[in-house]
This record gives sequence, structure tokens and C-alpha cells, in this order.
Amino acid sequence: MTTTNAIPAHSVNPVGSSNSPKRIAVFGAGGRVGRAVVAEAVARGHAVTAVVRDPAKYPHLGSDAVTVVRGDATDAASVAAAAAGHDAAVNASVRLDVPSEEYFVAAARAMAGGLAKAGVGRLVVLGIATTLETAPGVRVMDAPEFPEQYRVFSQGHVAEFATLSAAGPELDWLMVVPPLDLDAEGPRTGRYRTAVGTVLDGPGHISHPDLALAVLDEIDEPGHARVQLAVAD
Repeated sequence: MTTTNAIPAHSVNPVGSSNSPKRIAVFGAGGRVGRAVVAEAVARGHAVTAVVRDPAKYPHLGSDAVTVVRGDATDAASVAAAAAGHDAAVNASVRLDVPSEEYFVAAARAMAGGLAKAGVGRLVVLGIATTLETAPGVRVMDAPEFPEQYRVFSQGHVAEFATLSAAGPELDWLMVVPPLDLDAEGPRTGRYRTAVGTVLDGPGHISHPDLALAVLDEIDEPGHARVQLAVAD
């Protein structure tokens, strides 16, 4: 494997501290990754707008720090309405009942257009490890033995990245990419490693809380933009 810019990393804003409270809109907040991002943001003292398709399905998501609203990550007007007045947005949404490329391209276009209208400059989206390179110009999904159905799904994130790359400079976006072993039950260790565009050497694993840590670090103190940032423990 080829590793690029792999460095040990710790939270720049440990739980309970933040340089300044922010307002963050989290699209797909009802999913497991979305909920982890919401929890990390709240722990840092931020106010969160949790954007979901059906708020009635998430009665326990709201709190003093979390406002649950209805929204559509693929509709620019809906994105603009939900994100107005916020400092940053996270897109952790996914639809498995819609073709992957159709969904992720629509979401990327809506995020770019809607956030521009809302005046939100920072966007962090969640990617997928199969789109990372194992060697220059060779992605995980390019292996001959890679299952075709997963290749089709992965192509949605490839198209999403290309769509975001075509967005204007007013959108400061980043795609954070977890490894294949995304551990929903793992603890928050407060540590992770990063690589730009490539898989990381060693076990491809990270817990949901540590993935959320990486996402919020890139909102509180942005260090990367317009790239795929691989993260793993």
C-alpha cells in the first residue's frame, strides 16, 4: 500500500473545549455516523441542526443543543433553508433505495448550490474507502476481483467527488473517508491517522466516535480542503 501524509493525529479540540461555539447543520443526522457527529459536536459546545427526512422517526435526537428539522440533502432549496445561519455543514446522508450515482451527484449539487445561497462556506462530506488509491492511479474498487455491485455503489462517491471538485472556490469542502472496517461499537480513543487520497497502511479500522472526531476537527480547525482525507486508527 502507498501511504501519503500519514501522521498520528489527536483531537485539536478535546471534548468539553472549543475555540468558539459554532452552529453546524448535519444532514443524515439520523444515521449511525450522523448521530456520532452530532454527539461530538454537542460535546464540544456547538449548536446542531439535525437534518433528517422524517423528524418523527427520531424523537430522541433533539435536545437543548440539537434542533431536529425536516430536510432533503438532494434539494438545493431545502439545503439552503436548513443551513441558513450556520457556520458549517456535514453531509452524512445516504439513500439505498436510489441509484448511488444519482443520489450522491444530486446531493453534491444541492450542497454546493444550497450552501452558497445560505452563505455557509465549510462542508465536510463522508466518502467510502473503496474510492481510495492503493497505488498511483489505482483505486481499491479497480481490482479485478472487486464485486461489481459494490463497484457500482462506489462509483456514486467517485461522481460525488467530481461534482464537488467542479464547485466554485466559495465552497470550502472536504471528503472524509473512513476505512472499510467502520466500527459502530468501538470506543472513542481520541486518536486517528490521516492520508490524502490513499489507503492507510495497517489495520483499516476506526470507530464511529473517532470518525466523528476527525470530522469535527476539520470543522473547528480546517486543515484540508478539496481532497479525500482517509482516516483510520
